[in-house]
Amino acid sequence: MAARKSAQKSNVSAEELTKYYREMLLIRRFEEKAGQLYGMGLIGGFCHLYIGQEAVVVGLEAAAEEGDKRVTSYRDHGHMLACGMDAGGVMAELTGREGGYSKGKGGSMHMFSKEKHFYGGHGIVGAQVPLGAGLAFSDKYKGNDRVTFTYFGDGAANQGQVYETYNMAQLWDLPVVFVIENNQYAMGTSVQRSTKSPALWKRGEAYGIAGEEVDGMNVLAVKEAGERAVAHCRAGKGPYILEVKTYRYRGHSMSDPAKYRTREEVQKMREERDPIEQVREMLLTGKHATEEDLKAIDKEIKDIVNKSADFAKESPEPALEELWTDIYADDIPQKSA
Repeated sequence: MAARKSAQKSNVSAEELTKYYREMLLIRRFEEKAGQLYGMGLIGGFCHLYIGQEAVVVGLEAAAEEGDKRVTSYRDHGHMLACGMDAGGVMAELTGREGGYSKGKGGSMHMFSKEKHFYGGHGIVGAQVPLGAGLAFSDKYKGNDRVTFTYFGDGAANQGQVYETYNMAQLWDLPVVFVIENNQYAMGTSVQRSTKSPALWKRGEAYGIAGEEVDGMNVLAVKEAGERAVAHCRAGKGPYILEVKTYRYRGHSMSDPAKYRTREEVQKMREERDPIEQVREMLLTGKHATEEDLKAIDKEIKDIVNKSADFAKESPEPALEELWTDIYADDIPQKSA
């Protein structure tokens, strides 16, 4: 399938547009607050922020249905919020508190929600890709018409296990959408220096996997591409690859000074391509909202984020006994004699 770089005109309601704006703004404000808490020493270990990439996960969640699954890597806070996980539980996990989704033991990279069908957050580059295919295999086996969104970055796209997974997914017609979040710099190396492939999604052609490229700074373009991908999978046609061209404003992690690109480049992207500003302009120019309406939304979002930070600070650290829990499965069914 030919690459598609921009959204066609789509019939999106004012309510939907406002919803996408609100969801992207929640991720942006949450990540800004997480950055502040990290600077205060309240978040330990690694912390990878999603600022700039909000349209990717919000657009794809708009194409998902109840019961669909998602698995991703370590730049994962945005994915958690977009699938409906509670901001307080996410922030508490970031700060290593008992009220977090993994009881404060997983931190930024390893929190899960069975209720929201969110299967991590994984710290090993590319390791979540075969896991995503495994989730899709389970759904195909059960015949439940569900789809799994498996996210990974342009750096992980060079991992061998990705291509082993491509082969198996196509061989078995698995309902999995491989989402390459191409933010163009991986851990700190420009994609132009790390690969000779002009388009990462086209690597699936060797296995017969359909796919396309999409503008990841445009939430409506991502939603439309996501709908095509999901329809392909639900029709039993096997996997689909979406290469979503996006951009992170911050460094790879909080310890990255990002000296491999210029400030002017980042500023240009912020001024001309910011995903939240694009939707903001659509709401204002279409007279779907006023400046006062949008200020009220921002205030509401900031209140949610501030409350999540307060909850995290007030939640106790895990008890020492928690060192021994969640290691082995309990109540394993025994085979009858």
